[in-house]
Amino acid sequence: MDNIVLASSSTVRQKILTAAGITFELKPAQIDEHEIKSALLLEGAAPSLVAEALAEHKSCSVSRRLPERLVVGADQVLECEKKFYSKPKSLDNVREQLISLRGKEHYLTSSVVVSQNGERVWHHNDTALLKMRDFSDQFLDSYISKEGDRLLDSPGCYRVEGLGIQLFSGIEGNFFTILGLPLLPLLNYLRLCGGMAE
Repeated sequence: MDNIVLASSSTVRQKILTAAGITFELKPAQIDEHEIKSALLLEGAAPSLVAEALAEHKSCSVSRRLPERLVVGADQVLECEKKFYSKPKSLDNVREQLISLRGKEHYLTSSVVVSQNGERVWHHNDTALLKMRDFSDQFLDSYISKEGDRLLDSPGCYRVEGLGIQLFSGIEGNFFTILGLPLLPLLNYLRLCGGMAE
């Protein structure tokens, strides 16, 4: 498979696919995520629909330029107490968001969409429940200092594959969903459609 294209700039998603042995071409989508997300939230869309719509826009926009290829798009939405969180713009935002999430449960919904010939041909949504512990300000400052700009890549400001796991008292859900790419359903689909060896 050189037929697969990843329409994402996420280094985490790239690493997941590479580690799984998937050969792909990287073509990050150029869409206005903020505008799409804002419009959907104004309509009262559910988190899964927001994540799915963003993933589909990414996938289809690249698929229109590469019609014969299987284009994978993905996105993730974080919801806590009916408030939606986006990727932070600065480390000050990281601190604010983590203080807001501290001691609470929140949901991470990840969606993956595959498009071909400019149209969606498959999708999968999955949600995980994460319980953030009531960590101290001292731990928070140390965490931000150690992780730095890597925290800007996630709406939750954490990397559960690293030091970020210490933010939590409990997690219910698939590990790859939390990372932002429901991997096993995607692999199953790619095998079924001939995008990779069975």
